[in-house]
Amino acid sequence: MNSPHTLMVQGTTSDAGKSVLVAALCRVLARRSIRVAPFKPQNMALNSAVCKEGGEIGRAQAVQAQACFLEPSVLMNPVLLKPNSDTGSQVIVHGKAIGNMSAQEYHSYKPTLLEKVVESHQVLQNAHEVVIVEGAGSPAEINLRDNDIANMGFAEAVDCSVIIVADIDRGGVFAHLYGTWALLSESEKKRVKGFVINRFRGDERLLKSAVIWLEEKTEIPVIAVIPYIKNLHIEAEDSVALSHYENSLVPSTGLNVTVIRLPHISNYTDFDPLRQHPSVSCSFVESAHNYQGADLLIIPGSKNVRSDLAWLKESGWIEKIQRHMRLGGKLMGLCGGYQMLGKAIHDPHAIEGEAGSSEGLAYIDMETSLNPAKQLKQVRGVLVNRQQQGESQQQGVTVEAYEIHAGESYGPGLNQPVFIIDGHGEGAWADEGAVLGSYLHGLFDHPESLAYLLKWAGLKQAEHFDYQAFREQEINRLADSVEKVLPYEKLLSLLQLS
Repeated sequence: MNSPHTLMVQGTTSDAGKSVLVAALCRVLARRSIRVAPFKPQNMALNSAVCKEGGEIGRAQAVQAQACFLEPSVLMNPVLLKPNSDTGSQVIVHGKAIGNMSAQEYHSYKPTLLEKVVESHQVLQNAHEVVIVEGAGSPAEINLRDNDIANMGFAEAVDCSVIIVADIDRGGVFAHLYGTWALLSESEKKRVKGFVINRFRGDERLLKSAVIWLEEKTEIPVIAVIPYIKNLHIEAEDSVALSHYENSLVPSTGLNVTVIRLPHISNYTDFDPLRQHPSVSCSFVESAHNYQGADLLIIPGSKNVRSDLAWLKESGWIEKIQRHMRLGGKLMGLCGGYQMLGKAIHDPHAIEGEAGSSEGLAYIDMETSLNPAKQLKQVRGVLVNRQQQGESQQQGVTVEAYEIHAGESYGPGLNQPVFIIDGHGEGAWADEGAVLGSYLHGLFDHPESLAYLLKWAGLKQAEHFDYQAFREQEINRLADSVEKVLPYEKLLSLLQLS
């Protein structure tokens, strides 16, 4: 198989800039009316998105699809791994979970997946002029070279060109690039058409001697030096990026939001609209000892709910949550966090670990049973005020969101729903409206629901903020910066397009 119009972006490390570079190249091509699609053969991420087909893919591929002006598809990320322990992951193929595997089990299973990965790429290639592929981790992980489907193993299978990106902001960029190249096989080296240096600050002339050295040693050109783009916001999927979320400052005015950073936190991009909102300060806090108080405290999604619930109890967070409620704060639980707010969580089928039950926080009169079948769907509905004097009041506030969960909740607490979706209640109000629980992800993404929820949380006057428009603005800003240093004509040459 030959794929001259497929270009693969590989990186020297995780978080080197692969995802954002793919998004940038997709937007550069798409706004020139080139039919382009993103692709990632294998992804490991706890931030995922739900496609209209009813399957889930890595969040980065959904962002890259947006950069292409496309709807996300399960074809764009045929294999997704969602870690649920230090040594194992849930394996998702074409959007659907096929089970949990240890790292060793999955490594042995990869040859079976290669055919599915290549077929997915072929479908995209047949439907588009160009496919821009994102690798995973680093191609120099020689312990993973056998059965590789994520980097050079895929590139060899479809016969495509590769560029390698490294992050100079971390230091050691030339060692990263040269070392990565040196560890490739001879056939793999021939695929590499260029190096990209990412996140550079300062005078580019200072790099000249090192660039010449690298090019002489490898006979591969440095095709672009991408500048450090201040305050760039492109949704992340890599847990490495979560470390940057700890640094939000609390303003003297506005709304203060704290998200508890669970050990197995998932879909933390739910809170990106809060982090970008001009009237909100949103921080992720892991240690209960570092919690300084907030208007709104959020328990987020989790890939291992009972384990994270036990961690909450052991780490001192329960006392902090109780004090927060006594002081009149608002409490929100989303997805796994919602399940924790109930009276009990049952896992009879050992979906996320050992079979058994756990006592919940009991803020909502409900229980949850984890089931093998995962709920994966996009939803649209309206928001409902908490019941007052036995009557629920629809607010006319439209909600667009998505569900990703392996559990069903039940109990009298669900008689006070937060949303009406397709004629049915979803989520629950509790504690006279001070507690909100829901399975829905993306609640803050749209202006109407964002404004309502911020007002509920205590923000008296908020600036209008359209997160969707902001995302578009940031993708274009990224593409503009990349196109300045990697001109369109050079990109066409890499893709063998006239």
